Amino acid sequence: MNISTDQIIVWLVVGAIAGTLIGALVKRSRKGFGAATNLGIGLIGALIGGLLFKVLKLDLGLGKISVSLEDIVAATAGSILFLLILRFFRNR
Repeated sequence: MNISTDQIIVWLVVGAIAGTLIGALVKRSRKGFGAATNLGIGLIGALIGGLLFKVLKLDLGLGKISVSLEDIVAATAGSILFLLILRFFRNR
């Protein structure tokens, strides 16, 4: 698999957007968890959400641009799932 610089930039942008959305929702503040943590959560969420959407063959038909709304939705869903998994293991 060849990964281009453009793809890495898209992942960073999508991860930052998704992480910021989730950080703001969970922490109920604009800052969220902080810039670095928001980005990390968003990137992990983008990976989880992207894989989940591919496995479940979900295509929301939201557009085919470099950073599509579908990418952001998948990354946000993955971020939520990641935080739920973290919370589950921390409570054990």
